[in-house]
Amino acid sequence: MSNYPHPIIAREGWLFVAVTLGAAIATSIFASWPWALLCWVVALFVLQFFRDPAREIPTDPSAVLSPADGRVVTVERAEDPFLKRDALKFSVFMNVFNVHSNRSPVDGEVKEVWYHAGKFVNAAMSKASVENERNALWIRMAGGADVTCVQVAGLIARRILCYVGGGDPLKRGQRFGFIRFGSRVDVYLPPSAVPKVSVGDKVYAATTVLAQLS
Repeated sequence: MSNYPHPIIAREGWLFVAVTLGAAIATSIFASWPWALLCWVVALFVLQFFRDPAREIPTDPSAVLSPADGRVVTVERAEDPFLKRDALKFSVFMNVFNVHSNRSPVDGEVKEVWYHAGKFVNAAMSKASVENERNALWIRMAGGADVTCVQVAGLIARRILCYVGGGDPLKRGQRFGFIRFGSRVDVYLPPSAVPKVSVGDKVYAATTVLAQLS
């Protein structure tokens, strides 16, 4: 899978941007100013939601990068529910004002992808990891380390998009998916990984280092 070219506006948003901008222009011409103002506010919100900026990607092969923009809500020892192993878990919560492109945290090969239907509770809550709709990638690095990256739907998010499958190669920072309108991403690492962020930290996809692999 080739790297996503980062066209400033995510391809998932082109239709939404076109519709809302069209409505804003039409109401500016044919409707009263309160309606026009409301439509422009909605159009600007949609435009910022679907922004997809290019990022400077750290080259350290032992660095695990954040797969999403947002705020760290979990750094803890936990069981990886997909690979059934002890792991170091990170959770990044994305609100509606964050960039929602999801990027690969490491270089590796996608060994398997699991999709689970589920609920849509607030993605900032811990139970969202096991109760909400989610899509998980098992990524194996060249040295044999396994990384599980899980896209989790939220209270407002109703669409998880994933563009890779088993056997696909991924490069760190490469775009592999998108979640619409607020959600979270969980990352499960080997227990020996050294955390580089704490709960409450703001992180940026493909730029912020979550942890260092030993």
